[in-house]
Amino acid sequence: MMSPILSLVVPCYNSAAYMKRCLDSLIDPASPDIEIIIVNDGSTDDTARIADEYALMYPNHVRVIHKENGGHGSAINAGLRVARGTYFKVVDSDDWLDESAYHKVLTLLRGLFEDGKELDLLITNFVYEKQGKRVKRVVHYRRALPRNEMLNWEQVGSFWTWQYMLMHAMTYRTQLLRDANLHVPEKSFYVDNYFAFVPLPHVKRLQYLDVDLYRYFIGRSDQSVNEQVMIRRVDQQINVNMLMVRYLSEVRQRATLPVSLERYMTRYASLVTSVSSVLLMRDGTPESIAKKYKLWDDIEQLDSELAYNLRRPLVGNVVSRRGKSTEFAVRAGYRGSKLLVGFN
Repeated sequence: MMSPILSLVVPCYNSAAYMKRCLDSLIDPASPDIEIIIVNDGSTDDTARIADEYALMYPNHVRVIHKENGGHGSAINAGLRVARGTYFKVVDSDDWLDESAYHKVLTLLRGLFEDGKELDLLITNFVYEKQGKRVKRVVHYRRALPRNEMLNWEQVGSFWTWQYMLMHAMTYRTQLLRDANLHVPEKSFYVDNYFAFVPLPHVKRLQYLDVDLYRYFIGRSDQSVNEQVMIRRVDQQINVNMLMVRYLSEVRQRATLPVSLERYMTRYASLVTSVSSVLLMRDGTPESIAKKYKLWDDIEQLDSELAYNLRRPLVGNVVSRRGKSTEFAVRAGYRGSKLLVGFN
């Protein structure tokens, strides 16, 4: 069997109701150079049975890992350990890939491999498939990234606030993740930001393919990105937030990052910290407000220069302030943004 060009890891936890749509979008019997690694993360429904059925139907494409529950990060780590593909992508079990865009991505990756070119990171668009919404919002990167050419960080432009390269947009070179000793935090939600952040200083060559590949489904009441769910799990959000900030502080001190990369990572960390702050203010309890103050104080004590830079963007500047007027303004602004943008 030839070595796969692409490993697609599908973390599954009690995904029986929707995982078939995901898997069907990934399997292409005419493409022997892709592998799909289904990671059954301790499910208690029919996930394991469905995963094994797909492995039997498509033995040249599908492998299954059954493991004890360890969370999203644990499933990604398990997939990375066994991945044989030159490139590595995570597809959550309630999401799917667009068929036409998928074929274009495979064509590009095969061409790079045949030409002996080593790409560290491929960026593609993703689409918010919000339940009940007919108009879908596409997140693209046309302003920041020249299309269809291999880039270094000096050639990367400025990103809009909504343009951050989330996990859904990213296909890494597998060996880069291993060389970076990537270990995604386990038994925690919201680790997709960690996955999209920590490997970046190791990326030297990236490319943007302007296709709407990833379909990101949101709107289920039990999803981890549901607002009330996020508020209940805000401690996990804060933990991942601080891991990212500590990592950025360390990498800034031990290495010279390209200016555009340091700017991007700083603004990304500012956005994540702002999300943590808004969730705490949305909850509004004295305990949550105290956690918001502590979050910013901890960052200040860790790295005062970085804390200053995280406050520089408008949102970071507003949400880091103290006082009832700030809490009121943030809650009002959040409601308006939610209506305007339609996020979860």
